[in-house]
Amino acid sequence: MSIATDPSSNRTQNRLTDGEALDLYRDCSIHELGRRAHAATMRLHPESYRTYVVDRNINYANYCTARCIFCNFKADPPDAPSGRRNLPEGYVLSLDEIGKKIEELISIGGTQVLMQGGLVPANILPFDWYLDLLRFIKKQYPGIHIHAFSPPEIYAFHQIYEMSVQDVLLRLQEAGLDTIPGGGGEILVDRVRDKIGHGKTNTAEYLEVMRVAHGIGMRTSVTMMFGHIETIAERIEHLRRVRDLQDETGGFTAFICWTFQPENTPLGRLKQFPSDYDGLPDGEHLKLAGAQEYLRMLSLSRIYLDNIPNIQSSWVTQGPKIGQLSLFYGANDMGSVMMEENVVSAAGTVYCLAADQIRNLITDAGWEPQQRNCYYEKVERVSVSARPGC
Repeated sequence: MSIATDPSSNRTQNRLTDGEALDLYRDCSIHELGRRAHAATMRLHPESYRTYVVDRNINYANYCTARCIFCNFKADPPDAPSGRRNLPEGYVLSLDEIGKKIEELISIGGTQVLMQGGLVPANILPFDWYLDLLRFIKKQYPGIHIHAFSPPEIYAFHQIYEMSVQDVLLRLQEAGLDTIPGGGGEILVDRVRDKIGHGKTNTAEYLEVMRVAHGIGMRTSVTMMFGHIETIAERIEHLRRVRDLQDETGGFTAFICWTFQPENTPLGRLKQFPSDYDGLPDGEHLKLAGAQEYLRMLSLSRIYLDNIPNIQSSWVTQGPKIGQLSLFYGANDMGSVMMEENVVSAAGTVYCLAADQIRNLITDAGWEPQQRNCYYEKVERVSVSARPGC
């Protein structure tokens, strides 16, 4: 049964069209965009607090068959033909290693884990390994919410283990999977995906995983990574696809966007090492986005996505001050304490904030800080000022 029993109830009269969104982005000052986005946020979230979550990213494995040229995290499977230079060593975490990471999370008052990996071949990890992982966590740490396996991973399970997407999701759900993160969204336009994410889901496949997940009652977030080879119109097309699916299912809890981090990635060093990847046509160039463009895109997302309840700040890529400023440009949530982050940091961007630092940023911006869970419900805070590794 779909989460949204009456999809038409999510529709808003006089909502922004794609053309109007493009005009807003091009013609409005950043201050005007921010003002409109903040007004939209206050209509949805007039409460006196702004939220954050205490969780931990656990990248259970980094073997991956995809050839995403914006990534510096993946390792080739052992039997893969030699490809890009300087790839990291491959690994698969043991259940004991994952358990220790969760225990560190619990010690600082954490409530959920975000687990993602690469597209791992079956000869490295059978499907039962994932089921055993979920059962292990639910048995040993029953209070931990499992937010895991992005749509590209779910779709890879469907292909590798020869099951329908629904069967994959139902078996994972039965084993303990609670919700799905929106990782792998990048830009939901196949022109872009075909160039930067070979071997990964296309737009329809990504959205189909989300549609099926929502149909079995599983909530998900949804993401966008921008500031590489996409156009502004393609960013808006991405937003439209997200909004249309939310009209249909109502299953997205939040939208998170961030800017491409080029350092150490094949896409970022394409001009220096053109032989690393030959998929971009002559004359293609990066359209890197800085803090101002991040705030503009964040604002437009809040205005356009009138049916997505929450917009999350990306201090992980923008730093704490821009993350804080995001609360006036459409975001109502500061995101995760994220006591461990490996994918963005592998591309060269590293920011680290403890829970008290995030709380102080929210307080200094004029709101009360409120810890939440994955469903954006309030949770009682465990008062811990420090955390391992920060």
